[in-house]
Amino acid sequence: MFIETRKLTKKFGGLVAVNEVDFTIEKGKINAIIGPNGAGKSTFFNLVSGSYTPSSGQVFYKGKDITKLPPNKIATLGVARTFQTTNLFEQSTVLDNVIVGHRLRTRSNLFDAVLRTKRYKEEEKKCRDKAMEVLDFVELTHVRDELAVNISQEEKKRVAFALALATDPEVVFLDEPTAGINPGETEGLAALMEKMVKRGITVCLIEHKMKMIMKLADKIMVLNYGEKIAEGTSEEIMNDQAVIEAYLGGDASA
Repeated sequence: MFIETRKLTKKFGGLVAVNEVDFTIEKGKINAIIGPNGAGKSTFFNLVSGSYTPSSGQVFYKGKDITKLPPNKIATLGVARTFQTTNLFEQSTVLDNVIVGHRLRTRSNLFDAVLRTKRYKEEEKKCRDKAMEVLDFVELTHVRDELAVNISQEEKKRVAFALALATDPEVVFLDEPTAGINPGETEGLAALMEKMVKRGITVCLIEHKMKMIMKLADKIMVLNYGEKIAEGTSEEIMNDQAVIEAYLGGDASA
């Protein structure tokens, strides 16, 4: 198994946000998680990426139990994450924002930085080269020297993708990557996700734009009130009565 959750559960006081969810994220595919607002989707992401510690249950990555590892340790294993709200260093350039991502893979310390040691200089060059590579991949080299505050919302989404890719991940978790952008821009980001998979990166995303998900995802899990109510292909999900009643209903064309 690539990434697997077993009876994954998170309780906040008396509220059960995620309830005994079993799910396998398949390597080299686009995996999607859908459900109404408050269904537990982001909580599930936070559990898998280490931001939350489960109340019970386990998370496995390539056979290793990572349930209690902190987010930075999970990231070094090859798990990257973007958030629904894109938080960038607004007064820094796009390039400098992305350089930060690859520092996860460096070993320089404060001593190296102060004395500008050979290791520090070599690793700084590697970070810059990696940032340039991923900016080219997400088609943003033309804004690399722009301040992040001055670029469009769609470009900020692409910078978030680039930041994740700069960590050299095997899997990227995308939390509503197309929120707040228009249909044409949505298609562009969907194409970027497919491009990532062709590069060998597994994608798992939360999304509300159902037309895109049904066309894009290889595998879909549906959550409702913290429980998994369905799992399968787009066709299986669209024809699942529990899903139709809980989530899709009249919004299937949204």
